[in-house]
Amino acid sequence: MQASEFLLISRWRIEAPLTRVWNALHEPADWPRWWRYVAAVDKLAAGDAEGVGARYRFHWTSRLPYSIRLTTEVTEIARHRLIRASASGDLQGEGVWRLQESAAGTDVEYTWKVNLDRAWMRLFAPLLRPVFTWNHNAVMAAGEQGLGRHLLTT
Repeated sequence: MQASEFLLISRWRIEAPLTRVWNALHEPADWPRWWRYVAAVDKLAAGDAEGVGARYRFHWTSRLPYSIRLTTEVTEIARHRLIRASASGDLQGEGVWRLQESAAGTDVEYTWKVNLDRAWMRLFAPLLRPVFTWNHNAVMAAGEQGLGRHLLTT
């Protein structure tokens, strides 16, 4: 793996029924309401009835003094189990949400496999890899907390 390539896996446990978690993750345009580091999401295309082909423009902030802009396209949906999307922009790659019902509610796994596309990120990746990973984990932890709170109040 090159220094500019990342494979990051996050696991969430959400104390809510799988259907409610699925519905929240399946609607990225609503993420800024509950995910602290999602500054904005614009829906560019709706996709088919399940959402395959849906396109979104994301503006992510982070714990560090930079932000990321991405365009994603949903490439696969397995209702209530999986959402796969390609990403382009400041990062190039793929994200996959996997959901599974558990005794405590819903287990969520997110796999983010990307290459850095910004020149400064590629340049400093060998040195800043642990910092970029820490930042990603902090952003994802905020998503888990935000979704949990959101589903308790709605």
